[in-house]
Amino acid sequence: MLRNIKLSLWGFLIGLSGLWILANLSLPETLNFKAIRDLFIQYSGVIAMGTMSIAMVLALRPVWLEPWLGGLDKSYRLHKWLGISALTGSVLHWLAKNVPHWAIDLGLMERGARGPRPDPATLSAAQQFFNELRKPAEFVGEWVFYAVVLLIALALIKRFPYRLFAKTHKLLAVAYLALVFHTIVLLDFAAWTKPLGIFMGLLLLAGTVSAVLVLTNQIGKKRQVEGTIETQLHFPQMKVLETSILLKDGWKGHKSGQFAFVNFDAKEGQHPFTIASAWNAKDPHITFITKGLGDYTDLLPEQLHSGNKVNVEGPYGCFTFDDNKKRQIWIGGGIGITPFIARMKQLAQHQGGQAIDLFHSATELAPEALEKLTADATAANVTLHVMIDSRDGFLTGEKIRNAVPDWQSASFWFCGPAGFGSVLRKDMSANGLPKGAFHQELFNMR
Repeated sequence: MLRNIKLSLWGFLIGLSGLWILANLSLPETLNFKAIRDLFIQYSGVIAMGTMSIAMVLALRPVWLEPWLGGLDKSYRLHKWLGISALTGSVLHWLAKNVPHWAIDLGLMERGARGPRPDPATLSAAQQFFNELRKPAEFVGEWVFYAVVLLIALALIKRFPYRLFAKTHKLLAVAYLALVFHTIVLLDFAAWTKPLGIFMGLLLLAGTVSAVLVLTNQIGKKRQVEGTIETQLHFPQMKVLETSILLKDGWKGHKSGQFAFVNFDAKEGQHPFTIASAWNAKDPHITFITKGLGDYTDLLPEQLHSGNKVNVEGPYGCFTFDDNKKRQIWIGGGIGITPFIARMKQLAQHQGGQAIDLFHSATELAPEALEKLTADATAANVTLHVMIDSRDGFLTGEKIRNAVPDWQSASFWFCGPAGFGSVLRKDMSANGLPKGAFHQELFNMR
């Protein structure tokens, strides 16, 4: 599905560029430096605001886009790429506007003669109104640009705490609304009656609605259900916590492999966790297995207690094991074992006809955890291969091929560290795995 998000990104950029070219086919009579600069300022601004608008829409977690993009995890990857594209376009837009002024101040360029200003009497009332707003729009655009650069940079810095990222990232919706004003005033007025202007208008409208929904905390609101923590099982050696939650009415069920956003603490906010249980409407419990990977998840065993109220939003994701292959090979790296536990619990209730091999690669595995995993695999008729790094070495494509001779007829389902999955996918593809047979969860929400 990475192919689909790449197609979506490049298709959008090429399509928007095509509309911009169509709107500017009648080039200025004198194609000098100033004319080229003005064209580039307009183009970079269109790209920056176009990509930022789509990113705002994706921030709403639109479930209807999941089948095309391959799940919310892929949607967030596209959201990230769009954010980087918007940042790149904004920087180029800012440089095109300011570098010539700097060069003139340094004596590297001569100030060109100003062209004739249009007679106000020849302009429509709308054009005159927009002209009066040019200075405020330029001022707003420049200062909001600095804020956007900072906010997107913070979003890309992995060491920046997630709880602070979630709060600062929301400010981008405010910045976006300010940039909508900047764009409406400064986009070439003649473009508004052309396909480019109509398309940009729709993008800005969609982005504006999305920004308002973000700022009023409407994201996923209809998919949120309250719950109460009932039981917990802690594996200190592995820094893993299993939490079972009783949900109130409203949860519409989930498929194995999907995930949800869980709010254990209002101050901390939502965090995404893969669901580790099959759904039974008669017994509305949901289980999450979390691993201490940072300042927040490290403290969950101490902070969570039976009886605590929580909020669960979802489900999301398309990592749901749906295919027509007779054999599947599952690979769970570390805490990436979670979706496979959920699937085994479902298969224990409703057996499927596929032959399944599960490879679990971990740095260590507590005896109690191994016992539970083995029991789940036995009940689901899944062949379990446990690989402990210190004992068995790192899991490789060669080891998988040796363990499962007819691996080429299988589909692969991987959840774990992204780099590990990428290495395995490339290795299996180099050895003949058909395209599209390797499914990888990109569980990275920033």
